[in-house]
Amino acid sequence: MTTHTQTRTSRIARFRTMSVAGIATLGAAAAALTLTSTSAQAAEAAPASASVVKASADSAQGAPGSRGYANNLDGWIKESLAIMKAKGIPGTYEGLHRNIMRESSGNPNAQNNWDVNARNGIPSKGLLQVIQPTFNAYHVAGTAHDLTNPVANITAAANYAAHRYGSIDNVNSAY
Repeated sequence: MTTHTQTRTSRIARFRTMSVAGIATLGAAAAALTLTSTSAQAAEAAPASASVVKASADSAQGAPGSRGYANNLDGWIKESLAIMKAKGIPGTYEGLHRNIMRESSGNPNAQNNWDVNARNGIPSKGLLQVIQPTFNAYHVAGTAHDLTNPVANITAAANYAAHRYGSIDNVNSAY
């Protein structure tokens, strides 16, 4: 098989997996939640940077958009990037947006009620489908201690991805 044929076959297999998952779930937003790829993760986990924040104490923050950013997906990503930059957490707008669209279709209230985490009583929630223990461990100071707060969810997920994969930009499937 040529590389082009293998790539096309892999894309078709992923599409079939996502189609079956979509049929098995309710609603368009639920279909986009935590769909696992049939192929192995393309990027090898990169070593974590020393500047990655592991955990933080509770910190209060106002509602998303309260710092002069728009209260929408674009504003949440931009506000998160500003916090990430200040804390030394790597990531780009494109990397965050790509992962958010795959995980929740941009719905900050998305919740996965069907995977193994949900069956164990800890469903993944929010824009980047984070479970509560991961959020608690990777919460970033300066954000609300609320798993479904869009900015807190994005920054905690990016912090986790930076620690585990080097950057959210290296994540190309469910993580």
